This record gives sequence, structure tokens and C-alpha cells, in this order.
Amino acid sequence: MDWGTLAGTVLGAILGVGTTLVAERSRWQRESTAREQAIRQQLYAEYLGALSLTTHRLRDLKRSTGLTREERMEQAGEILGSTNAYHLRYQMLIIAPAQLGDAADQAFARVRDLRDRFDEPDISADPDWPATMSAVSEALDSLRRAMRADLTTS
Repeated sequence: MDWGTLAGTVLGAILGVGTTLVAERSRWQRESTAREQAIRQQLYAEYLGALSLTTHRLRDLKRSTGLTREERMEQAGEILGSTNAYHLRYQMLIIAPAQLGDAADQAFARVRDLRDRFDEPDISADPDWPATMSAVSEALDSLRRAMRADLTTS
């Protein structure tokens, strides 16, 4: 038996299997990265949507007339709870990178501050409302920029 032929066959098999394994590993990594990015993109969109919807609905509540202070306070709390923002916030804190998690937490805190404005006796005459709305807008803009940066660098 010719040892050269046997060695060549074994070496060819090893190279073929090794090359296939390296290619499969590379493909798996690309697919895994694409899946992770799609999950983050979906979560980011849902979280921004929940915060924006909460802000919009709180602005509408401020404009509504004929409600008592207690009714407005109750509705403001229900609005924040009904938009799924709490649930999505915790997902953001788990999935997003640390600095993005901080921006997500800051944006949520500003929306919660907006909700807390309804604790005031007369929200329609609240002098701090414009500043609170401005803080919400700035926090959401900062969060949006951080999300874009995370998605484009991944």
C-alpha cells in the first residue's frame, strides 16, 4: 500500500471538513448577528412607540375638560400603564448596551415626570408643563440618536 496516497487522502479529508466547519461557523455568526440586530431594532421601535404614544395621550388628557383632578390623575396613571412602556423598559435594560439602557431609562423618567404633572391641582394652568414637555422631547431625541448609533455600528 502506498502511504503517500493514504496520507494525501487523510489530509484532503481533514482540510475539507475543516474548511466546511469554518464556513458553517462564519455563516452561523452572520445569521446570529442579523437575528440579534432584528430583535434590537424591533424592541427599539416598540419602546420609542410606547413612549411617544404615552406622551401624545398625556398631552390629549391635559386638553380634556370636565374631569376632576382625581380622574385626571387616575387616567394619567392608566395611560402610562396601558402603553406597555414599563414592560418594554425592562427589556431595554436587559438587551440594550449599557449607555443605551441609560438613555432609555432617562427617557422613561422624563415621560413619568410628565405623567406626574397631573398631580398638580390645575394641570391646564401648570407653568412647568412646557419645560417638562421639552425635557421629554430632548430625552426621546437623545434616545433615538443612541438607538440609531447602536444599530449602525452593529
